[in-house]
Amino acid sequence: QLQLVESGGGLVQPGGSLRLTCVGSGVTLEHWAIGWFRQVPGKEREGISCIGSGGGGGTYADSVRGRFAVSRDNSKNTVYLQMNSLKPEDTAVYYCAARWASCSGTALSMSSYDWWGQGTQVTVSS
Repeated sequence: QLQLVESGGGLVQPGGSLRLTCVGSGVTLEHWAIGWFRQVPGKEREGISCIGSGGGGGTYADSVRGRFAVSRDNSKNTVYLQMNSLKPEDTAVYYCAARWASCSGTALSMSSYDWWGQGTQVTVSS
């Protein structure tokens, strides 16, 4: 059974940066695409990024493209989300999730993911 644990959230000022980490255990992440999602109370969970099993440039939602960057280190069973130029509207609980192999098609749709972490809070405020 694949387990995912996010970390790296916290309080940051507008314009600042954070790096989120998603660590897998139980199963190697090598063959899994990893998506990043975020959710604020009362709203649907939003897909913001995906990185395929082979790495590469990643897929991004318009709301974060150019500011966020996803990467992975399969030797550490870890995926990262570097978040720069943070805005107050980026405040949310951030989740990582796993789906088999690629980020094609429904990469930013939460229904296509099989395994989820517990989330980490990111708050952007002065």
